[in-house]
Amino acid sequence: MSYIIDRRLNGKKKSMVNRQRFLKRYKKQIKGAVEEAIKQRSIQDLDRGGKITIPRKDTNEPMFHHGQGGKQTRVYPGNKEFTAGDEFQRPQGGQGGGSGSGQASNQGEGEDDFSFNINQEEFLDFMFEDLELPYLVKKQLKDSSAFEIKRAGFTTAGSPDKLNIVRSLRAAHARRIALSGPNRQEIRTLKKRLWALEEAPNDDQRNQEMDEIRAQIAALEKTTKKLPFIDEFDLRYNNMIKNPVPSSKAVMFCLMDVSGSMTQSIKEMAKRFFILLYLFLRRNYKHIEVVFIRHHTHAKEVTEDEFFYSRETGGTIVSSALELTADILEKRYPRNDWNVYVAQASDGDNWEGDSQRCSDLLYQKILKDVQYFAYVEITNGPHQNLWEEYQEVHSRHPDQFAIQHIEEMSDIYPVFRRLFERKTEGAA
Repeated sequence: MSYIIDRRLNGKKKSMVNRQRFLKRYKKQIKGAVEEAIKQRSIQDLDRGGKITIPRKDTNEPMFHHGQGGKQTRVYPGNKEFTAGDEFQRPQGGQGGGSGSGQASNQGEGEDDFSFNINQEEFLDFMFEDLELPYLVKKQLKDSSAFEIKRAGFTTAGSPDKLNIVRSLRAAHARRIALSGPNRQEIRTLKKRLWALEEAPNDDQRNQEMDEIRAQIAALEKTTKKLPFIDEFDLRYNNMIKNPVPSSKAVMFCLMDVSGSMTQSIKEMAKRFFILLYLFLRRNYKHIEVVFIRHHTHAKEVTEDEFFYSRETGGTIVSSALELTADILEKRYPRNDWNVYVAQASDGDNWEGDSQRCSDLLYQKILKDVQYFAYVEITNGPHQNLWEEYQEVHSRHPDQFAIQHIEEMSDIYPVFRRLFERKTEGAA
């Protein structure tokens, strides 16, 4: 039986194995703590690691103890207040809860909640776990920049880093056997003749013949040893070829309403939603393009900086954003080559009669080319006319078109997870 012992050193004062085991064991509690941290952080700090706190009771582990053993007799006094199965109320604050709440007391014991730091990578892992772009499918090979490197046998030419040592030594051994074959056969024949002479009667003629045979054997062995151990002819290199593979090219359209009806707090919530989306896309997908569109009475494609920090505002015509999206799709992102996604955030307030125009654009120009459309309405009041129109679209395309409602800051992350949770159905 063989034992493999991993003696690689961990970082100073750290045990990566134990840390990963801890993160896996308390995954549910850490995910809850990450969700709470997202609600309390500013936009600039959303993707940073930091201190995470989980309840101490969740980290308790069962322990084995030695029993007293032996036969014991106990007498339990009865009482008039409690019976078997009754539950006792937990003592109120100040009795050692350990959470820092309650009044000062000279009684009770407890422990503080367990706090520890996680880095940025771990924080984002928990933040975006089990999320994906719905119905992402492989597209055609045309103009594909994605290639898969595959082994395709061996070649006699190549770079040193692709040298296959085992194949090279095997080729060298075969060459030496092939080139020295006649000499080795002759040496075996001469040795048999020499062994036969050694058993013959001793005389001068026999001794002379034996000396001649030994000289021939020595000459043949010398010639055989001159063969190089390895020759350039023996070198074999791994042959690697690039095969084009269907690429999962995707584009995400981010449509944000910046009209005058959008208050500063609503705009902050919309930005927070899109920052979560942007972080998710950049972390989980290598080949994805993001198109940023801001709109009020007119829609404009902008840079990432302008999208999140521009102060431009105006009236509200939502259809302008959808018209611009349809134009960009037609010119730059054909459906045969791209997975197309759209995320739209608005307070739902729209110019009278324009909401019907929005649903017409969705049916006629956009949904036929889109894998998934997500609409988020941000308002703490009653739903607006745009919501009513989009509800009708959702009822006709429930898998392709999703709508969600955000009322306050704490709703953003749960809504984001509902929109991009992993789907079990096949690709649309």
